[in-house]
Amino acid sequence: MAIDQQRLSEGDRANLVAYLDGELSEAEARVFESKMTASLTTKREIELLRKTWEMLDLLNRPVAGELFATRTISLIQEKAQDEERRFRQAGSSVRTAGLISAWIAGGVAAACVGFVLTRYVWPDPSGRLARDLTLFENLDGYREIGRFDFLRILDTDFDESLP
Repeated sequence: MAIDQQRLSEGDRANLVAYLDGELSEAEARVFESKMTASLTTKREIELLRKTWEMLDLLNRPVAGELFATRTISLIQEKAQDEERRFRQAGSSVRTAGLISAWIAGGVAAACVGFVLTRYVWPDPSGRLARDLTLFENLDGYREIGRFDFLRILDTDFDESLP
């Protein structure tokens, strides 16, 4: 296709309105201007759109009535009330989540304290059994003796024999 028959690309068409309104950067505006000078087809497209915009400016603009303004304001107020209601619900949800998190953290802390207390403070029943192991190993012999007096005598004799 000859350069003077080159049409605007899709990307150029998207920026065409911005060019006509003067909203493009200088570099982008120069690209459009170079395409207009190089291609008659592009120049016709741009001029046709510019004339269309000028003709639209000549049309009568509709005037919004009182009912339109009232409805618009009421819709805006409804949306503001809905947004306020959502914020309150979100705040309530955050508070509820915070309370649940606090209860969970308290439960975990209580479980940890309970574990530490039962592990290190509470007396260990198996520790007592280990300390009294000799007593349990000789329990049958002690039962045959039948009295504690004999055991006390043995205990005192045993203590005195120690250096």
